[in-house]
Amino acid sequence: MEKQDGRDTGEVGFDDPWYDALASGWGELDSTGAPAPVVPPARREHEDRAGGAADVYLEVQRSAAFQEVRSRYRRFVVPGVIIFFTWYVGYVVAATSAPGLMARPVAGAVNVALLAGLGQFLTTFLFTWAYARHARLRRDRAALDLRWDTQELTRSARGGEL
Repeated sequence: MEKQDGRDTGEVGFDDPWYDALASGWGELDSTGAPAPVVPPARREHEDRAGGAADVYLEVQRSAAFQEVRSRYRRFVVPGVIIFFTWYVGYVVAATSAPGLMARPVAGAVNVALLAGLGQFLTTFLFTWAYARHARLRRDRAALDLRWDTQELTRSARGGEL
């Protein structure tokens, strides 16, 4: 935060040498052999521009590609949550309302309640695996493409720098 007359103005200062150090080429030489500037000159020109990046994000949010990624996410997560929650509540209800059923032995000291409880853990891991697989196969590539598009649009909205 920048200070003016000893008080905090609430604005981020761009004179910090660590701000965008990698993006600005900090520590590298420019084409003349002199150190590259820490803050690109275009940053000051576009600093007062309001809503440039926000408009980009709103545009991306309204795009068909973003809506498709969100739709793929919802098509997996909503049924998954419903199935898992139903299974969990069914286990709790059965454990409290049907103790005779849950105490029924299956093999030796193993009863229905123990198998159902272990099944809760198993289904948790299965849903986690299925979610990660679904994300990797159906959403990650499209989301990464959206991310790159958003960064390119944001860069041009800010005047060419990231």
